[in-house]
Amino acid sequence: MKKSLIILFRTILVIIAFILLYVVAVLGLSRIPVNSDVAKPEKGIEIYLLSNGVHTDIVVPVKTQITDWSEKVKYQNTKANDSTANYLAFGWGDKGFYLNTPTWADLKFSTAFNATSGLSSSAMHCTFYKRMEEDEQCKKITITKKQYEQLVEFIENSFQMKNGQTLKIETNAVYGNNDAFYEAKGSYNLFYTCNTWTNSALKAANQKASLWTVYDKGILYHYE
Repeated sequence: MKKSLIILFRTILVIIAFILLYVVAVLGLSRIPVNSDVAKPEKGIEIYLLSNGVHTDIVVPVKTQITDWSEKVKYQNTKANDSTANYLAFGWGDKGFYLNTPTWADLKFSTAFNATSGLSSSAMHCTFYKRMEEDEQCKKITITKKQYEQLVEFIENSFQMKNGQTLKIETNAVYGNNDAFYEAKGSYNLFYTCNTWTNSALKAANQKASLWTVYDKGILYHYE
């Protein structure tokens, strides 16, 4: 009995130590900037960093000379099928959260466990917008043609593809009339979240970002 109590006590201490270390790392490393001295071009392509208070998206023009996203993320895959949309938001995340958790009240232990442990698959949430408006949760970023090409490559490489085409997830769990889900690469976990993906996308485009972050404010902090 005594030996069992000692093992239990040590296990609890390890868990507490891990949680404390994780919180310190999250708060500390998110404040360390990368690409902080990047120059803003006078002219370029306008993209947006969009947050809903928890999750972040990268928003880009639907069509540029570099790429036409509507060829891979088709308008007709949304309920609205609105081809007048000018912007497309990309949000990588855990497939179980996206499809099975419309509200926090619907969150199941199995979904949370699979997500934090990296055991589940991922999805790309794509949303069309007609216009974007800057505010505290939406930051406009002007980047060069080369930087945008790097961003496009990063986003494309995050999709699962078959014969050069994205794989739409057939589901009714969409958030509105202008969004759809697609199969994505990688697994969500405690160390690589939706916001880590967004942060990595900004790094790929040589834009301001955190050294590492798992939450939205860790990115937005560098765009205040």
